[in-house]
Amino acid sequence: MDASDILQAVVLGVVQGIAEFLPISSSGHLVIAGALLQDLTGGVLRAPDLTMNVALHVGTLGSILAVYYRDLVAVARQLRLLAAIVVATIPVGVCGLAFHDVLKNHLQTPTFAAFALLATAGLLVIAQRRPEGTVEINDIGLRRALVIGLFQAVAIVPGISRSGSTIAGGLMTGLQRNSAATFSFLIAIPAIAGAGFKEVLDYRSGAPLPIAAALIGSLTAFVVGYFSLKWLLSIVARGQLHWFAIYCMAVAVVTLAWQAGF
Repeated sequence: MDASDILQAVVLGVVQGIAEFLPISSSGHLVIAGALLQDLTGGVLRAPDLTMNVALHVGTLGSILAVYYRDLVAVARQLRLLAAIVVATIPVGVCGLAFHDVLKNHLQTPTFAAFALLATAGLLVIAQRRPEGTVEINDIGLRRALVIGLFQAVAIVPGISRSGSTIAGGLMTGLQRNSAATFSFLIAIPAIAGAGFKEVLDYRSGAPLPIAAALIGSLTAFVVGYFSLKWLLSIVARGQLHWFAIYCMAVAVVTLAWQAGF
């Protein structure tokens, strides 16, 4: 591992730590940032592969555990909420396994990520216009959990924000803002852990795994992600998701112009 690998891991870790929790799509930003790094450095820095992407997600998984560790202890004693988390996780697991090869081979492009960011912006605008619901997190039923889980499944597409889509799904189904945000990140835990386990299986079957670079990226994502998550929770409580919709549209337009050669 040389200096360029360290630089790439740190940059991508910062991008992941910010974009995983803010509703702007970490996967889409990683695709765009990786391609931009490659373009600016003449190929010295490569676009991140799926192994690095998962390592970065594991770092932000640690951020969720650090912020929500008290809630996780309580979840173990609330069977209804635990069942809702399980049900909400099923769609993303099925879709992740079914479309893994398509995601890996065909959707990891800046142009596709830009169009998906526009879709994320649309979701955030719709969610922003919804009045705050009354359903608390302990009252989430299985049907509502399944609907939110479907929103999470869509977010396997690079550029569709997982936090943005699931928080939007929660608000659209009548959850309170804080409950929508908390449930979003509780269901992220099994989703991210499952993706990491899938990559471990791929590694055991012979896929390359850049251990040192992945660890640096993961640690960076953990530290940055911790503070980003704290910030997002305050933003959701104030109902200011529209600013992220504007940001996603701006990044999408700039990326499309860059890819078109302007």
